[in-house]
Amino acid sequence: MGVLVLGAGIAGGLLLHQYDEVSHELIDGVQPSRSAAFRLQAALRDQETAVRGYAISADRQFLDPYFAGREAEATAASDIRQLAADESPLTVDLDAIERAAEAWRSSFAEPLVASVRPDDPAVINGALADRGKAEFDRIRGLFDIQNKHLTEAREAGIARLDDLRWWRNVVLGTIVVVLLATAAALAVVMRSAVTRPLASLAASCRRITEGDFTAKIVPQGPKDIRAIGVDVENMRQRIVAELHSSRSAEEQLDGQAIELRRSNAELEQFAYVASHDLQEPLRKVTAFCQLLEKRYGDKLDERGIEYINFAVDGAKRMQVLINDLLTFSRVGRLNSALTEVELDSGLDDAIANLAIAIEESDAEIVRPHEPLPRVVGDPTLLAMLWQNLIGNAMKFRREGVAPHIAIECQRDADDDSWSFTLTDNGIGIAPEFVDKVFIIFQRLHGRDAYGGTGIGLALCKKIVEHHGGTIWIDTSYTEGTRFRFTLPVIKPTAVADDESAATLEGTTP
Repeated sequence: MGVLVLGAGIAGGLLLHQYDEVSHELIDGVQPSRSAAFRLQAALRDQETAVRGYAISADRQFLDPYFAGREAEATAASDIRQLAADESPLTVDLDAIERAAEAWRSSFAEPLVASVRPDDPAVINGALADRGKAEFDRIRGLFDIQNKHLTEAREAGIARLDDLRWWRNVVLGTIVVVLLATAAALAVVMRSAVTRPLASLAASCRRITEGDFTAKIVPQGPKDIRAIGVDVENMRQRIVAELHSSRSAEEQLDGQAIELRRSNAELEQFAYVASHDLQEPLRKVTAFCQLLEKRYGDKLDERGIEYINFAVDGAKRMQVLINDLLTFSRVGRLNSALTEVELDSGLDDAIANLAIAIEESDAEIVRPHEPLPRVVGDPTLLAMLWQNLIGNAMKFRREGVAPHIAIECQRDADDDSWSFTLTDNGIGIAPEFVDKVFIIFQRLHGRDAYGGTGIGLALCKKIVEHHGGTIWIDTSYTEGTRFRFTLPVIKPTAVADDESAATLEGTTP
């Protein structure tokens, strides 16, 4: 289909190009040449009439058309030469007429005009009149030849236009017929080679989804569809095999669960060991770089000391990154303790941890008038959530402006979750980056401008989602940054279960 469309476009373009060329030749070449030829012939006739009139009347006014005719002749001849090619019949005809006209003027017109005296009409002798008549009859014959060639050129152009129009109609009709035939053939091929095999495969898949795993799928159709059929059949066989194996392995699920818990515990222990083993070489790098600076500092130039500082800074940032990654990996672990948490207590812990930064930045934190609610969660993780959000607001503050952080809380309309808002007056986040900031290691600013590892907001997102909520940035607020997040409301059934468990353990709920 693509080849047909391309070929049709090329053929149509060539035909239209030729049609335009012939039309241009007729409109801008032949037709103006005919008009110029008619003007040329009229100019010569005016000259012949003017000369005869002057000879009869001896009035100089009769010569005005003669001189005007010569100017019109020159203009018409110039137009014909510009419109026609150098070797074309029109140019040859023009040259012949110009030579004959010049001969007529030199042998008849000019001598006759010279022989006439004012107010004394000349008597034209027979020989001169015969020669003048013969010369102009020759010019009239050349007029006929020129008109004939012009008519032939016009008729040839019209005939060529008719031929091109006929070919255009034939080609366009053929293109339409071929495209329709090709489309019909493609429809038949698609139906027989694609639609029917796909329908059969879909029917077999529906039988499998309805639970008939014994129905075998027979691949048919083109190679690609047969390959899909083979894959689906292999999937069916695999499902059947897995069903048989799952029935025989149900009694081993408890042991596998125990093994899984043990494996998770080992992975967690491995994370601690790996973090320690990774940080020990970094500590050595830092220590020895500092020893180098202390012992050989007076022998190093500024560039060497700068290199040592780079190494120490890189090692320290690597330690921070390892600790942040370890914290990020711990969120949602099996050993996390879920209990009822006073969010005010977590906020107090976060503010206490950030006390130095709050004092240095002269930050103002506005808490809700009403106490924050209690939620089910991990106290440590929730305190970390507040700490990261408040620390982020102080870090990205405007230069010369003290941070102002406002915390709000309200019950959502669906009554299933608490909605929290933390608003600051910092530099803000562009709307196109509101999702990017929650991706781990994604930074919007250079490390020289703002420190950090790019994990803080990703950690906040993981903590909120671990507790069954969502977190996002309110883009309607443009005076800074406004974080919104939700946490589920404690359901009465969960509270009752906790109280029952406490009563059975002999404690006061």
